[in-house]
Amino acid sequence: MKRITFIILSLIYLNSFGQHYTKSWKDLNYAGDSQEYHMLDIYLPEIEKPSYPAVIVIYGSAWFSNNLKGSVMQNIGKPILDAGFAVIAPNHRSSVDAKFPAQINDIKAVVRFIRANAEKYMIDTSFIGVSGFSSGGHLSALTGTSGGVEQFIVGSATASIEGDVGSFTSFNSSVDAVVDWFGPTDFLVMDSCGSNMVHNPANSPESSLVGGTIQENKDKCALANPITYIDANDPPFLILHGNMDPLVPHCNSELLLKALQNEKVPAQLVLVPEAGHGPGLFEEKYYKMMIDFFNKARYKQP
Repeated sequence: MKRITFIILSLIYLNSFGQHYTKSWKDLNYAGDSQEYHMLDIYLPEIEKPSYPAVIVIYGSAWFSNNLKGSVMQNIGKPILDAGFAVIAPNHRSSVDAKFPAQINDIKAVVRFIRANAEKYMIDTSFIGVSGFSSGGHLSALTGTSGGVEQFIVGSATASIEGDVGSFTSFNSSVDAVVDWFGPTDFLVMDSCGSNMVHNPANSPESSLVGGTIQENKDKCALANPITYIDANDPPFLILHGNMDPLVPHCNSELLLKALQNEKVPAQLVLVPEAGHGPGLFEEKYYKMMIDFFNKARYKQP
């Protein structure tokens, strides 16, 4: 657990930026309850406009934290805001609070909340993107591939991917573009394709998420895998991963890329030489790639 705590802190404090925005709302509850893990923040860019395209930014924590929404403005959230997008920074339930699919149910509720309250918070819902790092990358990718998915069955396991969190269940939870920063996908192969961290034991982040040792819960792992839901209607993807990532091996992003391409979904993987689990990736060059990708997706450019 000490190692995981270190990982979380290193991701949060890797970069620190001053924050420039015209307006913000903090601790909005998107689920209609009083829970801290159902709070989100909204930041609007410094340039004033009637409304803004939006990107939901999901923190990484190995799914162990339920209150790290502020951390996203210390890395990928800041360049998104500076590029003229509203940033939506949500909390979500941790694997201690509830097992999968609670986490994706929460993020789906965030998308619906933004659509339902777009006028109030000056959001242009013609473009809602999603991005996140590590476990937040996993939830971002899953949000992108599971649009329109409600109840889903794999073998003996069943999950409600859409869920019924919040008061706006009639709204669409699909997104228009995904930037996945080194998110896990296929938990079952992580130990066999390059991870320095062991993922198979019962106390691993992935086992904690699905509620049991991953190799003994293969159907549940398939339900948590973004690849399971890919179809030709999915939004475009940009995936960034370090080729020296010791925690989430880059094979996971390669599998995601191949599956997206097989379904003719526009997708690109940027495999960054010598980069680890964050270090070497949270840099201006790769932030620019993300912003360029979101702008192209917004204007539907090839």
